[in-house]
Amino acid sequence: MARGPTPSPVVIGLSAVVVAVRDGEAMVLTVRSRGDGEPASEPAGLPFGPFDPDGHRTFELALRAFVTAQTRFDLGYVEQLYTFGDRGRDAPLADMGAGADSAPGARPSRVISVGYLALTPQAVETEAPDTAWAPWTRFFPWEDWRQGRPAAALLIEDALRQWADRAPPAQRELRLARARLAFALDGAPWNEERVLERYELLYGAGLAPEAARDRGEATGERSDALRAALGAPMISDHRRILATALSRLRGKIKYRPVVFELMPEAFTLLALQRAVEAIAGASLHKQNFRRALERSGLVEGLGRIDADTGGRPAELFRFRREILSARPVSGLSLPLLRD
Repeated sequence: MARGPTPSPVVIGLSAVVVAVRDGEAMVLTVRSRGDGEPASEPAGLPFGPFDPDGHRTFELALRAFVTAQTRFDLGYVEQLYTFGDRGRDAPLADMGAGADSAPGARPSRVISVGYLALTPQAVETEAPDTAWAPWTRFFPWEDWRQGRPAAALLIEDALRQWADRAPPAQRELRLARARLAFALDGAPWNEERVLERYELLYGAGLAPEAARDRGEATGERSDALRAALGAPMISDHRRILATALSRLRGKIKYRPVVFELMPEAFTLLALQRAVEAIAGASLHKQNFRRALERSGLVEGLGRIDADTGGRPAELFRFRREILSARPVSGLSLPLLRD
């Protein structure tokens, strides 16, 4: 009996999007690979590693173990994000290995990556080589609307209109409609949760630097300003994973109190507002935010004052974590300041 083709090996990798807030900015934990004795030169990536079905009891335990090994950082809150399994994912396998029976340098043809979102109240310096906290705005500068429409979004708008103009007439309006919806063009409303949709549009339009890399093409001539506006690339599809995580987090803070996983035990209401704004990429109406917070019953005052605010002393509060087991709890209302 004739045998069919030998199935290609499959590697299951685990990727972690670790988020913290530092000085009012949302930060993500990144790693860089290096050759033996060489300085790190590759683009940044997310902490990642292989799942060993013989050695790991669960995905999450494996994730916690290799993140700690890579970054010397212990994870707190963790939730599974998404499974990324598209054919052709050029996942970095230098530290993952292709299996004990693989030839040196062999690469499996299929890599399945399970992404996780992890939240921590402190961006603790790991002191691990080639590991660093980076603001998410480095990778998605067009997503920060706290000071109004960012300059990066304006540059990208011009590039997307040119991309639409290059299409055949039948496709031109469809391209423009996608850009209009994703990037709030021509008066369309900005939806902060469409992070992944915006990144995938830039990838499909050939504007994201990863697109040219994956297709083996040159990026073409671009101004330094446009290069900066398009954000820093990441290895493999890690920027897509990061975009997925930010989309999830921006949506989830509205219906679950996960933002408190980013806060210390005691915090001021201003610090909490700044953390929410850093994640949402938008400014909040201070009075309306505090009124909604008071109605929610999620926090209570500690009767202590924080004198280290750099301005007027402010009362310290805590998250009433005990109510999570007492009743259904929603997230935070986001009364955005609109232009």
